[in-house]
This record gives sequence, structure tokens and C-alpha cells, in this order.
Amino acid sequence: MAVMEKIYNDYVSDGIEIHSDNFRDDALLKAGLKLNHLRMIVTIEDHGQISAAAESMNMSQPAASRMLSEMESIVKSPLYERVARGVVLTPFGLALAKRARKILLELREAGRELGALRTGKGGSVFLGAVTAPAISLVVPAIQRVTRTYPGIEINIEVENSNVLARELLAARHDFIISRIPDDLDPRLFTAHEIGVEKACLVVRNGHPLLEKGVAGLHDLAGYDWVFQPPGTLLRRKVEDIFLAAGVPLPENVVNTSSLLLTLAVVCKTDAIAPIALDMAQFICGQTSQAGESSILPIDFDIDVRPYSLITARERAMPPSARLLHDMILEESRHLSLT
Repeated sequence: MAVMEKIYNDYVSDGIEIHSDNFRDDALLKAGLKLNHLRMIVTIEDHGQISAAAESMNMSQPAASRMLSEMESIVKSPLYERVARGVVLTPFGLALAKRARKILLELREAGRELGALRTGKGGSVFLGAVTAPAISLVVPAIQRVTRTYPGIEINIEVENSNVLARELLAARHDFIISRIPDDLDPRLFTAHEIGVEKACLVVRNGHPLLEKGVAGLHDLAGYDWVFQPPGTLLRRKVEDIFLAAGVPLPENVVNTSSLLLTLAVVCKTDAIAPIALDMAQFICGQTSQAGESSILPIDFDIDVRPYSLITARERAMPPSARLLHDMILEESRHLSLT
């Protein structure tokens, strides 16, 4: 009952006029609102198509359409409307999806907590990070937390900021270490800036540029490059450096988000690749084939926009996630002093 009262209050706070007869005490539950209805409205918001939502929930499209009709009958309001490329949620649908996502997250956290109690483990943590802090901050923090609390299970995704921020909003991560993308509302997040990501250029051992000692921008333009996909921060930073100096951008480019494929191309060709400095220092010191690469000395810096420790606003983290979050924050403060 308290949950449904909260949904009602949040509808009102979102500026939506609702007749009191529609939301009275546990009226939604009595009218037949079920967890699958909540999953459906969230899935519709995520996919923007009834067919894709139906596939995600392992049901037929007609069944998904019937479920949406049921929900509209229960809440006595239109929840979605059709557009050229699928469907969009109405203000009523958006308000319900927002609260449904929180309800489903709380149920997931309840399952995690009960499972931890049954097994005697310390719970699970789901986090995402861009490459540099994954090496310099997350790994040391994991060593500390698992040594002190050996029952904690940690799940890590290393991706670019665009992916991680959306995964956080979809409640697939407890927190992330990245940047808030320009196309997302920063008010959805709480961010604590913790560091600047430094990058460098890597080439194969024996690359012709290594004989020069220190390479300049004009030395780099004639070579093949391996970049992250267009629009990613590191790529844009390198492109901006070229443009600001009036040097033509590289013509022959391989685009990939895979670090493994990046290193494979670098080690087998004369291609150049920008990667996070922390990762490059780790890789270039290994004895595997990935270690057959070197950091190319250059006469300019590649400093990417600062990254932050980011949580979803108004969403509480479970104790295990809060513990790792605080250890990473402490680790970042320690590094800033060294």
C-alpha cells in the first residue's frame, strides 16, 4: 500500500493531474496490477517498440499489446502512443515507468540480500568503469575489500561512458566510474570528480617511429590508426589535438571498442592506437604477445575529460556496494596525494 501511495504522490509531484478515484490506497493492486505489468512498462521505455519489448519478455507481440491494454484499463489513463518508429510513453506512462523501475530494483536488491543471508556471503556489487580507473582504482580497492570482507562478489563491466551511464540508469550497475554523457540530464546523477584520464599512443616493438626518440604530430599522420568508435571521448580528444595543430586527420582508420583487437592490430602492423596510460603501462610490461608493444614517446599530452564516481540520484546502494564505492573514493584521494 505504501508503495502505491508513493506512486500516487510522485505522479502529483510530476505535475500530472490524477483523479483521486483512480489511486486510492491499494486500488492499483486490487484492480489487477502485477509485477509483469511493471516489467512491461519499463521494457517498453527501454526499447521503444512493442515487438522488441515482447521479445525481451519472451512473449508474442499480441500478448504484449493485450498487457498494455490491461494496464491502461487499470490506471484509467493512456500509457503510450504510437510514433513512426515505434511507441513513446505518455506522461502517465513515464511516471509509472519511473516508479516501476525503482520497485523492480528494490525487489532485485531484496533477492540479493536474502541470497547473501542464506549463503553467508557478503552480497554482490555491480559496477562499471572506463579503462583507466578500472586499472588504477578498482583493482586496488577490490584487493582491499575482498581481503577484509571475503564473502563479497564483485561484477565489473569496462565500457565507454555512453554505455555505462545508460546501464546505471537502467539499474544494471550500483555505481560507475566514468563521465556523464552530454546527451543525458546531469540531474539524474550524483557525481564526485576523482581524476583525469591520461592517455598515450602505443605501437609495436620495432616500429619505425620508435627510432625517432620523440614523435611529433606531423610524424603520425601518415600511419594507420586504431581508434575507439566515433564520438567516444578519447577519440575526440586525439582528433581535436590534430585539428588544433592544423595536421590532417589520419586517413586509414580501424574502429573498434575491443582492446584485445586493438592490440592485435598494433602488434601485427605499423598502426598507432591511443589507449589509457594506466592500461598501456600494464600491457607493455607483460610477456605475452600483447606485451610486444611499446608506449610511443610524443611531444604533446593526451588528457581526457575528468571522470567521476557516479551514482543514480535518489537510489540507495546496498551495503556491499557502498563499501566498495567508499574504498574507491579513498583510493582516489590517496592517488591524488602521490
